[in-house]
Amino acid sequence: MSTQLETLPYRHVLTLPTMGSAVRIARETAEQVLTEWGVSRRHPNVDPALLILAELVTNSVRHAAVLSPNLTVVFAGGPDTFVFAVHDRHPHQPTLHTTGTSTGASNTGLATVAELTLQLGGTAVVRGDADGQGKSIWVTLPL
Repeated sequence: MSTQLETLPYRHVLTLPTMGSAVRIARETAEQVLTEWGVSRRHPNVDPALLILAELVTNSVRHAAVLSPNLTVVFAGGPDTFVFAVHDRHPHQPTLHTTGTSTGASNTGLATVAELTLQLGGTAVVRGDADGQGKSIWVTLPL
């Protein structure tokens, strides 16, 4: 799946404190954004997308808060695509891999993200900030 972010007609950006409540707020915002964009809550990829989003925000809260007081969630969409990214300012860039290649129990959440994204026909990538002091994990899913 190759979607240019610039060609997607819908966008929403959410910046939150890197704390536990960010998970709930990000999920609720994603639900609201998808509804506003005309995506049915019953679409088969919506619940998995919300699970992936919650896992990524949870990871930022657990692992990045010490260096990143805020996190940003970017949502973009079009008629057949939903893209979201979770950004924080912690320099560690995790590896996305499936559970079959996992090297430790601490990476099982990201392995689940990678596996679920692939099962849905989507893509997930980690992109570092230009200054090396942060990263975004981008997920693209078909709708």
